[in-house]
Amino acid sequence: MTTLKTSIEKLPHIGPRYVLCLKKLGIKTAGDLIFHFPFRYDDFSDFRNISDVGVGEVVSVKGEIVEIRNVRTRRRRMTLTEAVVEDDSGAIQVIWFNQPFITNNLKAGMSVSLSGKVAFAKEGLQLSSPAYEVLGKSGLHTGRLVPVYHETEGVSSKWLRAHIKPLMWLTDSIEEFLPAEVLEKQDLLDMHEAIRQIHFPEDTTGAKLAKRRLAFDELFLVQLYMQRQRQKWQGQKAVEIKYSKGLEAEIKYFLEKLPFKLTDGQKIAIWKIIKDMEKDSPMNRLLEGDVGSGKTLVALLAVLAVVRSGYQALIMAPTEILARQHFAESIKRFSGTNIRIALLTGSESRFFDGREENDLTKEKILSIIKKGEVDLVIGTHALIQEKVSFKNLALSVVDEQHRFGIEQRAQTQNEIADVEDVLKMTVPHLLSMTATPIPRTLALTVYGDLDLSVLNEMPKGRQKIITKLVASGNRDNTYDFIRDEIKSGRQVFVICPLIEESDILEVKSATEEFERLSKEIYPDFQIGLLHGKMKPKEKEDMMKKFAENRINILVSTSVVEVGIDIPNATVMLIEGADRFGLAQLHQFRGRVGRGEYQSYCFLFTDSTSSKTHRRLKALIESDNGFDLAQKDLELRGPGELVGVRQSGLPDLAMASLSDSELIQATREEAQIVLEKDPDLKKYPKLLKKIESFEKDVHLE
Repeated sequence: MTTLKTSIEKLPHIGPRYVLCLKKLGIKTAGDLIFHFPFRYDDFSDFRNISDVGVGEVVSVKGEIVEIRNVRTRRRRMTLTEAVVEDDSGAIQVIWFNQPFITNNLKAGMSVSLSGKVAFAKEGLQLSSPAYEVLGKSGLHTGRLVPVYHETEGVSSKWLRAHIKPLMWLTDSIEEFLPAEVLEKQDLLDMHEAIRQIHFPEDTTGAKLAKRRLAFDELFLVQLYMQRQRQKWQGQKAVEIKYSKGLEAEIKYFLEKLPFKLTDGQKIAIWKIIKDMEKDSPMNRLLEGDVGSGKTLVALLAVLAVVRSGYQALIMAPTEILARQHFAESIKRFSGTNIRIALLTGSESRFFDGREENDLTKEKILSIIKKGEVDLVIGTHALIQEKVSFKNLALSVVDEQHRFGIEQRAQTQNEIADVEDVLKMTVPHLLSMTATPIPRTLALTVYGDLDLSVLNEMPKGRQKIITKLVASGNRDNTYDFIRDEIKSGRQVFVICPLIEESDILEVKSATEEFERLSKEIYPDFQIGLLHGKMKPKEKEDMMKKFAENRINILVSTSVVEVGIDIPNATVMLIEGADRFGLAQLHQFRGRVGRGEYQSYCFLFTDSTSSKTHRRLKALIESDNGFDLAQKDLELRGPGELVGVRQSGLPDLAMASLSDSELIQATREEAQIVLEKDPDLKKYPKLLKKIESFEKDVHLE
């Protein structure tokens, strides 16, 4: 008997070739096939008489095939399948391209249903490549809302529709896991009806209700997962970092040395962090700030509080170059305080003893960390993965947290909690940082396990980056301006959307642009190339050369988007700017303007679309990353916001991340359920579902 767990090999009409294809889509069982939901619909529900159709309309017609034949064209070496279909009101030409097998399925005299777009041809109106089926057959592919699925070679949406429909009876065996009170309060379809309607909706209302129910499920499970992670983390013990008069004096001395004053946002964030660390449960806070808003300084104040309380702190960065920057910044800010700082990466092991900086062997640094002779350790995530031993680690700072998926973040927390030190019964406080502004509703989902602090002000006195959309006729003038900047000692970023030349996207590739700039535009300057396919060591070496001003222009893909601080760089030139989201463009722009010099961002695009120009104009007029991220969410959807795609959220949840009402509803319902029953003992089906979710769904 067929069940949800029946392997697809055992389903009728699915041979070995299809089994391999389906596995590429993650489909291994009948249940997987049923839960492979469509991501959109073709609306073929508008049936017309043939005489009533018009050019450009998407319609469905019923009629009899008068004639059908295959024609081979010489010039394009293509097979055309041509047909004439008529009903009582008239006839219409039909054409399919390179599908000669259609004449095996459709014959003259057959009654058919056709759905597609009406075009104008020499002979008159024509249906071009319409969906088709013989009347009296399934009625799945024409004349209705037709589901469109993620496909793979050999498995089309038409194939999926035909094989999912016979399995719909299995929906009766799917357990309803949402509590009855949630279903009633949120007015949701029951699970069985939702799955039937998502695949084969009766109308647009049915499709919307089904999508809302299933998206609710996914977001609710994510929220429940997050809040259980929060419970688990807060259920552990941490060292209490008490705010004393001595610590207050230390912080005051630290701030007096700064050449600027803290913003209100920085003051609020550091106060919340200090209050978090006073508790005996571990802090788990995300510090979210726009580029240049001063997140690192807030983190260093948290480090100061921990070190002056007699404990160790750790700062982890995603790359060696960013770790090196944190090391340099920490020495600069902590000079004269006797705080001892170690840098430990794959290629470097350095130690600052409070007075001077020296190279030490990795073994020596590991030894002094274990003895407690280092106050602050800075490195990449290898620090915790390699089980570095501390004496008394009380704070871990994780930079560029948005690069990690939900499960990876949980894994990082587990590794931090497992750090070996003498504080056996405690885990370190955790401060995560991200430079990617994320709209609040979206952050509540993707970072629902963290408390949130937002820095949305820029330090006073910082110069605004002059941003311009450059017309193609002004390209040479821009190149001349860049030449003058380089001659003044400044440096330049050039960003390209692709690594290699593409025939599909007519945009500059990094390798192609590197060659062109090197040979044709700036043969007298030093130009470097950076992209994601380079080995980590090659990337580190290239960035080191740029940081040391041995390279005038760095041509790069989006790998420079975050975490690179070159105060001498004053120009950001972005090719194919229309190919990036606003939030991403804002991140690129934030790579310049980090020093004392006036900086510029030039946007190049060949697009003539008025929508593109309106979008880019928003970047020119606004330097607030949070506003731009919100606009990106509205214009391009959540998948385009940096890091969100890596969050690993299921498709329907992803599609719903701009639905603030649904996010709020799922968050509130998850909170209510856990407040009533933290262990979910009263909800055995929900407990089973969330345990399966935590175990099987890789949120990566």
